Amino acid sequence: MHFRSCGVPNAPDTSPLTVLARLSLKTSRDVVAARQTVAREMKARGTSTIRVTRFATAVSEIARNAIVHGDGGEISICIDARKEYLLVECRDRGRGIGDVEQAMIEGFTTAGGLGRGLGGARRLSHGFEIVTAPGEGTLVRMSAKL
Repeated sequence: MHFRSCGVPNAPDTSPLTVLARLSLKTSRDVVAARQTVAREMKARGTSTIRVTRFATAVSEIARNAIVHGDGGEISICIDARKEYLLVECRDRGRGIGDVEQAMIEGFTTAGGLGRGLGGARRLSHGFEIVTAPGEGTLVRMSAKL
């Protein structure tokens, strides 16, 4: 799936996006707020409970990673013009991911966790993309079909 930024108005694409929410990510309460916002927006559009739960879980994982590994950040929640997809963009201010392929492997961890965050979020999303560079932070874009 082709992604474009939720945070850049008028970025070129065939389907304009509407920003539904932008949330700062600093504490675990912010993770809960991001999860609840995604769930609320999906439910309001009649998305099935299982799809809502799966994507809200993916968003929780990515938001938590931004706080734990990325020194906080921001999450934007958008919808495409056809109202077919909810898109989430999470940007952190961390040191970046040195080896994305390794980070996506089930069980890989740098913080002593279960190592299911990135790979799990990818599996629970319809579309998933990571843009990262050492010293420049990480941007994760993901989508869910409504």
